[in-house]
Amino acid sequence: MAMIVHITPREEWEKAQLSGSYEGDTLQTEGYIHFCLPAQLLEVAERLYKAQVGLVLLLVDTERVRSPLRYEPSDGDHFPHLYGPLNMDAVLQVIDFPPDKDGKFSLPDRIADVE
Repeated sequence: MAMIVHITPREEWEKAQLSGSYEGDTLQTEGYIHFCLPAQLLEVAERLYKAQVGLVLLLVDTERVRSPLRYEPSDGDHFPHLYGPLNMDAVLQVIDFPPDKDGKFSLPDRIADVE
């Protein structure tokens, strides 16, 4: 089972649960939802979310996603992009992702276990 991770504000995830699918903040504007591999998570978090609170991680099983998933080059690496809404049954876990007192993130144990 291949896993990908998405960082999102908890309130966005809660809205998705009410609507039945998740589109994130980029599906409408960029045409896809940004994801990362577990090994890329801390780099992405530090670059884009430093010191933000109220975040959760969506741990997603790639074999369950229904929209097209492509691994594409970005910032010198390849990142997963989902070209359509994320179906809720592909989300295996939702993990709180708070920064420490210095605004930095640590890899949650549940993510480290899947690497």
